[in-house]
Amino acid sequence: MLKLGGEVILIMIGNSWDDKLKIVWESDGFKRFLNIIKKEYDTKTIFPPKNYVFEALKRTPYENVKVVIMGQDPYHGEHEAHGLSFSVQKGIKLPPSLRNIYKELEDDLGCKPVLDGDLTKWANEGVLLLNAVLTVEKDKPASHRGLGWERLTDYIIKVLNEKEEPIVFILWGNFAKEKKKYITNPKHLIIESAHPSPFSANYGFFGSHPFSQANEFLKKAGIKPIDWDLN
Repeated sequence: MLKLGGEVILIMIGNSWDDKLKIVWESDGFKRFLNIIKKEYDTKTIFPPKNYVFEALKRTPYENVKVVIMGQDPYHGEHEAHGLSFSVQKGIKLPPSLRNIYKELEDDLGCKPVLDGDLTKWANEGVLLLNAVLTVEKDKPASHRGLGWERLTDYIIKVLNEKEEPIVFILWGNFAKEKKKYITNPKHLIIESAHPSPFSANYGFFGSHPFSQANEFLKKAGIKPIDWDLN
């Protein structure tokens, strides 16, 4: 338990998100949902590992969020997912979508691609790498879609929408674009394009320059831009 402003709240994340999401953590519905997730972990092989489920929120506290990159759900292969959208653990082969993200990053900002797919550096820079669904069953993509995570991630977007400081929301693909309806604050910037997947990258992702767009917006707002270079 954590005491904030005289109130005792449940610790889920260990930073400012606990206060912002207090209403969720304390709700009966979320507690029931966590029991469902616990049973999934107890009876099946679920990714990411339990201690990484909220990694995006742990790495990027509310007050540090400058950019949000929305993903769909975690990678469903062994040792891949570690709680950050589009990111894989060190030493794991780059997924096709991430390879395309690196290609666009090089074309956009000249950042040379790296062999490592761990995007923790971006998270520490202020990029919230948030998946819409935070868990998945091994080898079964989208298996936890509709289970209940969307209620939490919708609420996270709503809370960020209320932030006074401008944020860049990068929405790649139709799944991510579903969150657009919650971004109504004119202070923020929405960057939309096709998903970086090989199936759609040629239909609007390549050439979209999301990284330079985000940094130009942040600089104009008087906010330190993101260092996207992973080298």
